[in-house]
Amino acid sequence: MPLITTESEQTSKSQPTEAQVNFSGLRVLVVDDQASIGELIAYILEDLGAVVTVATSAVEALAALQQQLPDLLLCDIVMPDMDGYMLIQRVRVLSREQGKQIPAIALTAHAGEHNQQQALAAGFQMHISKPVELEELIRAIVSLVSQQ
Repeated sequence: MPLITTESEQTSKSQPTEAQVNFSGLRVLVVDDQASIGELIAYILEDLGAVVTVATSAVEALAALQQQLPDLLLCDIVMPDMDGYMLIQRVRVLSREQGKQIPAIALTAHAGEHNQQQALAAGFQMHISKPVELEELIRAIVSLVSQQ
């Protein structure tokens, strides 16, 4: 698992900010049927050192997962053909077969408590509402990958 570092040990106890985070070597799979959203998230994470693959469908995501398991999955819920709930179920089966639990964050415009509970029950560790706030996304990623 890549090391996430901050610029100062003293500031590491406070909430990390974009300027303090280094996701060097963190492999992230971003799945969103809106390519512009996936590319924007990729741009931000790559600027922080992550290696990002963007998929615009669940089918593309499954193909990417066959090539290499990421350290983190960021996934939209509402997508055509196969939604994020169905995708995370397949990811969980695949990750069990590979012996690796992939941390996953659901990104969705459906922001209600019911939607959050549904995402967690489906296999995501976190649920973030769109539009995604950069600092919230960074904190969520740091929290998840530091648990691994």
